[in-house]
Amino acid sequence: MKLWFGSGAVVVVLVTAGASLSPVSGAATTTSLAPNNAVGWIATSTEFFPPPSGAGPVRQDPAYPHVSNEEYRATGRQATLQIADLSSPILQPWVKENLRKRNELVVAGKGDLSPAVNCWPVGVPAFLLLTIQPIFFIPGPHEVVIVWQGDHHQMRRIYLTDRHSPHVRPTWFGESIGHYEGDTLVVDTIGLSTKTVTDFFFTPHTEKLHIVERFRVLEGGRTMEARIHVEDAGAFTMAWDAVQHYRRVEPGVAENETPLSPISGSTAAGPLIERICAENARDYFGGGIAPIPRAEKSDF
Repeated sequence: MKLWFGSGAVVVVLVTAGASLSPVSGAATTTSLAPNNAVGWIATSTEFFPPPSGAGPVRQDPAYPHVSNEEYRATGRQATLQIADLSSPILQPWVKENLRKRNELVVAGKGDLSPAVNCWPVGVPAFLLLTIQPIFFIPGPHEVVIVWQGDHHQMRRIYLTDRHSPHVRPTWFGESIGHYEGDTLVVDTIGLSTKTVTDFFFTPHTEKLHIVERFRVLEGGRTMEARIHVEDAGAFTMAWDAVQHYRRVEPGVAENETPLSPISGSTAAGPLIERICAENARDYFGGGIAPIPRAEKSDF
């Protein structure tokens, strides 16, 4: 597939890596998620919202209110890192202990911002927490690619098929298969490496992690909602659900609300521009420099 973005001709070649996956015939090539190639979606929170009812995600510890970068820009209040509420009933004991240790680092001023800051692939569902820069959906007849503009190696491939490969090896973004239910894109993901985390509290998981996401556009195309269902009996005491909200960006239609400035990594609204994470070994909070990701061998 060749796609053209912006005023210059930028050819994006999508190579199908899932040769063992059989595509569903007649899949859509355009959807409300990508009505044209200039439409992007910016996540509104670095923390998942709880579902209307039932078990929800790990949340901020109320004893340590979180001040986001967006709130800092608006009010001047000191931004803070996220601290997990350890009273969450979904946590297995070993997961709670991992979060307790990270909380201690954060309180001591030594926590990391997120894996993405150090150029690490964030995995799923943490991909839905990447903010400031938009994500773009690139639909095709056999797969849908989702790429975060802030760093192009934060990219997902959803194969439009009805079954997973017989033997899935764990990788950074796992194996995602999907289908459309009307204008809703339903994505089923397994095979996620335990090097990734489920959120920016750094909640760990096992290789049993199973994610189902449902992406749909609301409010006449102005917003997008992602509903997430998470199962991992090795890390959580029960299945749980979460929600993420996105706002649309499109040149001349829905401009980015956060203008580019010395204290923002924002850009003008679309179309997709090329960006890649710099290999910077910066120690922001004195917690030890995270190593730059490197592959000792190929995943396949």
